[in-house]
Amino acid sequence: QVHLVESGGGLVQAGGSLRLSCTASGRTFSNYGLGWFRQAPGKEREIVAAISWIGSNTYYEDSVKGRFTISRDNAKNTLYLQMNSLKPEDTAVYYCAAAWDPGEYFHTNSYEYDYWGQGTQVTVSS
Repeated sequence: QVHLVESGGGLVQAGGSLRLSCTASGRTFSNYGLGWFRQAPGKEREIVAAISWIGSNTYYEDSVKGRFTISRDNAKNTLYLQMNSLKPEDTAVYYCAAAWDPGEYFHTNSYEYDYWGQGTQVTVSS
């Protein structure tokens, strides 16, 4: 069992930055691909970024490319999402998730993930 806890959300003005963190307990992040998803009111949950378990492969949804950076520190069992140049349309609840995968692959579909955090709210004001 992997228990995930996100932190770092909040209210920020457009153009600002936030860094989300996701810390695991119960088991290590070893052999897990990790991802950040978000869900805005009235919309489906969508992938934002994903990273393979060693970290050599990453994926970004088109709207966040060049603005967001996903990274992980396996020694600290922590996943990060650095979000720069935030826009009002980035407003959502952000979730981290873990998918068992000993290969160096990332995963972009929510059904591929085994464990989820409770979410952290990100609100970007215009």
